[in-house]
Amino acid sequence: MRILSIDYGKKRTGIAVTDPLQIIAGGLATVSTSELYDFLVDYIAREPVERIVIGKPMQPNGQPSENLQRVQQFVNRWRNHQQVPIEFYDERFTSVLAHRAMIDGGLKKKARQDKALVDEISATILLQDYMRSKKNKS
Repeated sequence: MRILSIDYGKKRTGIAVTDPLQIIAGGLATVSTSELYDFLVDYIAREPVERIVIGKPMQPNGQPSENLQRVQQFVNRWRNHQQVPIEFYDERFTSVLAHRAMIDGGLKKKARQDKALVDEISATILLQDYMRSKKNKS
């Protein structure tokens, strides 16, 4: 079964997913946040998902960011209506790392300004970090 990650944004949300063996994380999509819930329900109907990991938006000093309340509302809605477990994972610096990965990957400045691509890469980095942390605990 797959693990799916969400980089939840006010307007857009990046989504990444593992392969069925949970070895590799890759970007899946960037969707309008207003369409996220339905997108996930449809995706999970087609692909078995073990769990969802959602970025917990925190400021660098560890204080909650202004987006945390929106993310918490989404998580509560999900938990009240869906069976697939959802858990928070620290997302600090994922956007910075996404931009760094784009630069290191040789993407031109115009491509790096594609916010949808940044969101999807951020979700992928979040998922890679989550998988690494689980592996290290084993």
